[in-house]
Amino acid sequence: MIDLSDSYRYCGAVAAEHGRTYYLATRLLPPRRRSAAHSLYGFARTVDDIVDVEPGLSNQDVAAELDRVDAMLRLCFSDRRAVGSSTCTAEMARVLPAFLDTVAHFDIPHDYFFAFLHSMRMDVPGTPAHRARYSTMDELRTYMYGSAVVVGLQMLPVLGTTGRMADAEPYAAALGEAFQLTNFLRDVGEDLDRGRVYLPTGELNAFGVDTELLEFCRRTGRTDQRIVRALAHLISITRSVYRSAEPGIAMLDRRVQPGIRTAFVLYSRILDEIERGDYRVLDRRATVPRRERWAVALPQFTRLALLTRNRSRGSH
Repeated sequence: MIDLSDSYRYCGAVAAEHGRTYYLATRLLPPRRRSAAHSLYGFARTVDDIVDVEPGLSNQDVAAELDRVDAMLRLCFSDRRAVGSSTCTAEMARVLPAFLDTVAHFDIPHDYFFAFLHSMRMDVPGTPAHRARYSTMDELRTYMYGSAVVVGLQMLPVLGTTGRMADAEPYAAALGEAFQLTNFLRDVGEDLDRGRVYLPTGELNAFGVDTELLEFCRRTGRTDQRIVRALAHLISITRSVYRSAEPGIAMLDRRVQPGIRTAFVLYSRILDEIERGDYRVLDRRATVPRRERWAVALPQFTRLALLTRNRSRGSH
């Protein structure tokens, strides 16, 4: 079985490689909370890779692997010593020690992770839960509860709050949803290649956009004003979700606010990059330039340093 410290290091490497914005924001967290955030990311990313990346797996294989992860979690949540008997992928075996340590240390509700697995099954053709399209925003929110909302909720015990955690939960849920909607808008082309359209078809149809038009523009690299108008509308909706989530940042422990503020600003700027790129999400991936990411993060590093210094002075 992999050593616990090695497991945490592995999760940190996964976050650094695959979640640039996320990883930069976590560098502003205190060390224990930072490593915990990496372990949660490592678990979610490893499951996501089973669904979308693992080479040579059929849909049946993917569903079976998700079932193995589900069974392993149930076993390990009841007896952490069982982690050594993992029958999951090698990557998951490397993530599990740190992940389970984080869940136990911060007393994160286990139901969040089973809801996450349920949403992952919704991405796998042939499973009873599978959905390739969502007609309305309400239908999409059913998926996003497991894929994003619970991610925000599971981070709350790690981040800590200044008041009752229950008061901060609606804002954490909204932030998870805002991040997920941003991903959906950025990744329309990549999702099409996997046979998925996450953006609600009803919202798209209102602007004359259907799957065939999206596929045509993906295939030819052309733009279409109907798609531009639909994306502008959905970006407006996503920005409203960011606005509803923002008051929750002030409810967090002051030491973690700079990190979450950084993630909030950088993720929302992906929407700016989509607009700046003339909404060409079908043939390219909008990203916030490295220089701009650091321009946002560095003032938050300064703020954190001042908070830490003042806290240290106050303890003397």
